[in-house]
Amino acid sequence: MAFDPNAAAQPGSGVFGLFNTEADARVVLLPVPFDATTSYGKGAAKGPAAILEASKQVDLFDLETGRPYEAGIFMLDESADVRAWNDEANGFSARVIEAAGNVAGDRALEQALEKTNELSARVNDFTHREAARLIAAGKIVGLVGGDHAVPFGCIRAHAEAYPGLSVLHFDAHADLRPAYEGFEWSHASIMNNVVRHCGVQKLVQVGIRDLSEEEYAQIQGSGGRIEAFFDVDLKRALRAGEPFDHACERIAGSLSQHVYISFDIDGLDPTLCPHTGTPVPGGLLFHEAMAVIEAVARSGRTIVGFDLNEVAPGQDDEWDANVGARVLYKLIGWTLVSRGLSTPRY
Repeated sequence: MAFDPNAAAQPGSGVFGLFNTEADARVVLLPVPFDATTSYGKGAAKGPAAILEASKQVDLFDLETGRPYEAGIFMLDESADVRAWNDEANGFSARVIEAAGNVAGDRALEQALEKTNELSARVNDFTHREAARLIAAGKIVGLVGGDHAVPFGCIRAHAEAYPGLSVLHFDAHADLRPAYEGFEWSHASIMNNVVRHCGVQKLVQVGIRDLSEEEYAQIQGSGGRIEAFFDVDLKRALRAGEPFDHACERIAGSLSQHVYISFDIDGLDPTLCPHTGTPVPGGLLFHEAMAVIEAVARSGRTIVGFDLNEVAPGQDDEWDANVGARVLYKLIGWTLVSRGLSTPRY
């Protein structure tokens, strides 16, 4: 049967109802079902599978980015090793989280923390190895988490492949803590680890509205290497009558030529992601977030890779996964547009 992009997803199809293989897809998605350091609401480890299922309801013609599916999109199978590491690590991390990270003097808790950090490091190695392999094969790589700790290895691989890389970070949180509850590779520390260990030229954060004073001081003292477009400042500018497109242009203009996008779903208004692990009032509307990404693509910069994290499906509610699947398709679409591989409608 010939593939019909206008038809319902067929049995046996892959992500977005496509029948691509890793070999013929330009875009390869790496699912990482790991959420051991999530300190509030669990469930992000179920995100990749939920997004995969919801993606089959997404219409393949996109009013903004054209026909991203024509480039070929393929999602790898979830790694059995990662799933096993997640189960094991959650058993250890739960005890540490219950103690709020206060493990000193309790050898059992200290060992639980050490084991969680060790398993998290294994995930970092796995994502780095897989992303580097795919980049070397000429693929555009998108990681699908999992909590926001998991893309560290993927970002590292892109920074190695694209010197001078900027990271565009959508999030409610700054994620700049040196560690959180003792977890060296915490979801709350991902951008601190990226800045310290990945050699990126610049970190640009959008939608931030929940951060510690220590994190704020780190941003202010970074000498411009970290630039935050705080949610409250974006909303003040809107109330003062500034078109949001102007803010998008400022954000895009702050980035280097090669851009990696790290998208924590809680950067959006929590009505769009009610089951995410650490929802925060405020945030970007769907089309606001997509307008920022569009501005990057239209600025002449190249989006070289991306990740999407913290999509946690509700027990009887597919809303989070539906939103996540559409964010993912837009990320793919604008990445392809930025590379001249898809034609926007206008």
